[in-house]
Amino acid sequence: MTDCKLLVQKAYEGRKNAYIPYSHFPVGAAVLAEDGRIYTGCNIENASFGATNCAERTAIFKAVSEGNRTICAIAIVGVEDDYTYPCGICRQVIAEFAAPDIKIILGKNPDEYIVKTLDEILPGAFTKEDLEK
Repeated sequence: MTDCKLLVQKAYEGRKNAYIPYSHFPVGAAVLAEDGRIYTGCNIENASFGATNCAERTAIFKAVSEGNRTICAIAIVGVEDDYTYPCGICRQVIAEFAAPDIKIILGKNPDEYIVKTLDEILPGAFTKEDLEK
């Protein structure tokens, strides 16, 4: 498993590409796929706010579009000196592609981060298993 600090650093690299003319709130994400590859993403805003895409989904969709359907870890960084949690839609997308023991890493700065589980950030998640009941 790639270490958490590396994923946080990659998320900060992704954040540099954020397109944020409206919120001015840059977010970066880095996803570790099952095959060991790392995909980065940034938030991409749009004048039609509904067309905006979050950094987490950008990174996850890049992984999925390259054939990786399972993510083992995701690092998320926003403004310096505070933890940025994923929005509700991103939490649901993480749940869709998450490995059972996924690590959700929230970076406060490049050297300080916390690690959460999916159950901690999305208790009672609705998943594909619910559709099989």
